[in-house]
Amino acid sequence: MKIVLVAAVALIDIDGRVLLAQRPEGKSMAGLWEFPGGKVEEGETPEAGLIRELHEELGIDTRASCLAPLAFASHSYPEFHLLMPLFACRRWKGTVVPQEGQKLAWVRPNDMRSYPMPPADKPLIPILRDWL
Repeated sequence: MKIVLVAAVALIDIDGRVLLAQRPEGKSMAGLWEFPGGKVEEGETPEAGLIRELHEELGIDTRASCLAPLAFASHSYPEFHLLMPLFACRRWKGTVVPQEGQKLAWVRPNDMRSYPMPPADKPLIPILRDWL
């Protein structure tokens, strides 16, 4: 089974809320909410891939030194196995603006369960909630 490496981030605002992004129509798992991020390209570190994705998807810039490894998901889907490190980030430059038409929501960790999420993201909720 193919292993897909995806880097994700828990962007945490000054009020302790975490950013979730809704998967747009036309993508697999459309309508589900997830931590922002994306596939790590060949030759990239997870941090570099995440920095690139944050710029492309949300119009913000951050540095590897602002990304703290928090947890990871390891989940088998029918077509592939997902390995997804989750980083926490409290510092970035710019204003979060959806660049790909996706809906965004700043959510308190205790309220994340009310957002339908992909199976790989769900186990990260209690870890994030306890950490914050």
